[in-house]
This record gives sequence, C-alpha cells and structure tokens, in this order.
Amino acid sequence: MSYVVWTVRLLFWLLVAAFLHYTLPQHDIVRITDTYETRIDYGENSLFWASQSSGMAADVPGRDVFFIQARRAADRAIIYRNEDTGWGWPPYFKFDTANLQADAADLRSSQADPVWVVMRHYGWRNELMSIYPNAVSLRPATGPDERIIPWFNIAVLTVLAAIWWAIRVRWLRFRRNRLDPTFEEIGDRADSFGHRVGRLFGGRG
Repeated sequence: MSYVVWTVRLLFWLLVAAFLHYTLPQHDIVRITDTYETRIDYGENSLFWASQSSGMAADVPGRDVFFIQARRAADRAIIYRNEDTGWGWPPYFKFDTANLQADAADLRSSQADPVWVVMRHYGWRNELMSIYPNAVSLRPATGPDERIIPWFNIAVLTVLAAIWWAIRVRWLRFRRNRLDPTFEEIGDRADSFGHRVGRLFGGRG
C-alpha cells in the first residue's frame, strides 16, 4: 500500500513540476535568423496553441501564426511561435504580437556579424508533436554569455513553497488536535464494543 501512496505522490509532484516548467517564463540568448508567417491547422496539439479568448474564432479550424527562427550560441536551431495570450492562461497579458514580430525582424543577423538577443518565452519545443514555445518579449543581450537570474521565477516558487508549507503546517496541526483524538476515540469504542460482544458470547458458551 505504501508503494501506491508514494507513486501517487510522485506523479502528483511531477505534474506540478511540469506545469510550472511550462508556464513560468524562460530566457534564451539567441541570434534571430528569420521571421515568417504561416497557416496552422490545429489538431491533437491544439492545447499548446493560443486559446479562443486571445482571438481565435470558434468556427475556424486554424489561422495564420507568426514564427521567429533563431540559433543559440552553440549554433543549435530554435523556433518560437509568436501569439497573443490575451486575458487567458498563462497570464502574460500579451497583446503586442505584431510589434514583437517587427522587433524580431529588425534584429535579424548573420553568423558572421551576430546580434544576440534575450528571448523571454514560455512553453516547450517538441518536434514530434509540433509544439513551439511562445515568445513573450525580447531585448538586446550584452553577449552570448550574458548571465540571467530568473528573479520572477524565484519569487513565484518562494511564494508557492510558503503557501504549501503554511497549508501543511495547519493540516498537521488540525490532524493532531482534531482527527487523531477522534480516530482514537472511535478505536477505543470499537474495542470496548468488541470486548462486550466477546463477553456476551463467552458467557453463553
């Protein structure tokens, strides 16, 4: 039984970690190589594209989406989609897709004369499922080795850890003061009832 409990707990925390990793902002230092727009027909991966609340019509199976092609310092290719999040989830409240696409196009550079930028985004890149991270903002970088400290993520994780700790402490206190005495009393009553039944049948025997 303990293996089942620990398996459930592990799966729960893995889901929480995956959700936070997908949702919280990440930063890449890249060199933009191209920008383009193409038609996307949504399929099984529709969960990883912009929702209807950010401008997608309910009766349209697809739409035109902006993309930003880039390369990391190690020359590894990475492609970002550029979609508004609107008022939906994740709560980035992004409405400037066209402006971001124009800025990205203006910062295109070649390998011979690279211009490095910090791309802020969320999401994952999965080639098998055609999933792309969504670019949120960008700015010029001081260089390919610029160090970025994710202060926002640190603050969010700290607050979430504090909330979890507060809930856990209150739950343990409630269980110790209310539930455990109640269960002990129920157990004592069950034992007492069992003894009475035993004596009753034993007396008859």
